Amino acid sequence: MTTNPTITPPAGRIEPIRVDNLLISFTTEYLRIWDTDGLRAKPASFWHPTPAPDVLPGYFPLGDVVTRGHGNINGNTVVAVVCDADTASSDPTKGKSLRRPDDYELIWKDSGSGSKRDLSIWRPIPPEGYIALGSVCSSDHEKPSFNAVRCVREDLVIASNTSDLAWDDKGSGARRRVSTWSAVPPVAAPGEIHLASGSFVGLSDYNKPANFPVYCLRLKIGLQVNPRPMAPLLCAETPTPVVSPDNPSYIAILPWFTIRDPRFSRIEQLSRSPFYLLERTDQYLLVGYANNTENQSRIFRWTAPRAQQAGSLQAFTHTTSVEFGAQWQTNLQDPLLFSARLDHDFTQCEIHSNEWLNAAAIEVVAVVDKNRSVAAYLMQSDYRLLRADGTSVTNTFSYTDGSSLHISQYVPTEPEAVILPAPEPVVEPTVQPPLTDDEISAALVVPELSAATDTAP
Repeated sequence: MTTNPTITPPAGRIEPIRVDNLLISFTTEYLRIWDTDGLRAKPASFWHPTPAPDVLPGYFPLGDVVTRGHGNINGNTVVAVVCDADTASSDPTKGKSLRRPDDYELIWKDSGSGSKRDLSIWRPIPPEGYIALGSVCSSDHEKPSFNAVRCVREDLVIASNTSDLAWDDKGSGARRRVSTWSAVPPVAAPGEIHLASGSFVGLSDYNKPANFPVYCLRLKIGLQVNPRPMAPLLCAETPTPVVSPDNPSYIAILPWFTIRDPRFSRIEQLSRSPFYLLERTDQYLLVGYANNTENQSRIFRWTAPRAQQAGSLQAFTHTTSVEFGAQWQTNLQDPLLFSARLDHDFTQCEIHSNEWLNAAAIEVVAVVDKNRSVAAYLMQSDYRLLRADGTSVTNTFSYTDGSSLHISQYVPTEPEAVILPAPEPVVEPTVQPPLTDDEISAALVVPELSAATDTAP
């Protein structure tokens, strides 16, 4: 699970997606290189992405773009562009995220077609440990510049499927053959996004070979994890209200192209909300409590309705395209091909079990000892999807975790016995009988002194 310590909305220039030391952004600006005007081949145009240097300094395309027809794609077609981050990889054994190609290999040129302008298509030859994601065009028959494209470090991409045919030059009259294809993202693993760059891959044949390696970018879904709420403690015969948490327990950061936003068009999302926050807030809710004042144990029962409703989750998916417990993807260039899947811990959907579809109430049974009190709680998770400006995309929807049952017991403190000091024994006074006159006289007689003896010599 990937943890990001802070999430800050972008200010001014759109913040890129970061994967290790690779920065990914997007452009809608292109330079037309060539089209099939005047040829008998199916109409097509070839374009080179040109990220604006004042907005995306240091960014490079991953390949060129082919589209059907001759219409202008500027401002309405999106492709990924990449940049090497200033900081090094988190793994010191890995190098830069991007490298320029070592060389180019010719795939096709228009010789013999009778085209008014020249075109040649080239395959970048990447350095060892790097992958080329797209082909590059030249407006003549010479090799393109080595700065026309960048190759990506192989651990940042994933082998992918191949799309249907995009275009071939059948009928052009050229001496060589060419067909163009693109990558289709494979099934995403939990917590990952696979993104097709939008560039094409050329073949010097009309038939797609069985082994045709194409690749997509491999992204991680950023996940901020905050401390979950502490289990409530019953401190008296009746429970105190549960305090609502100050912060969400989890925040998943989703790029704009993974969300369908009813407020914006797909192109508007890129500038208006380049990312979305899917928040999950966990809190304990009281199911019931009991005070057993009898001198024997008692059984107490409560029924807790589940918060999840299939209709709420279906409405969320229908509006935003985001799936819980499964991947979601686009099969059309609308505007980018991708596949994505949220982490199972975040969605609370196991691979072989989906409690989101379980609407049955939860029965809670507690055996309470004599002179004891208990309170039962269940964890509820509230989900909401926010734009970059903090506004909500849809209504909040909730989930009750049936395995989160928490029972707290209160045992009243018995008063301590007060031990008083033992009283000192009372001494009874002795009463003497009154003296007689003779006893009084005897007591008053002074004893006679001995006669003095003179011992002097």
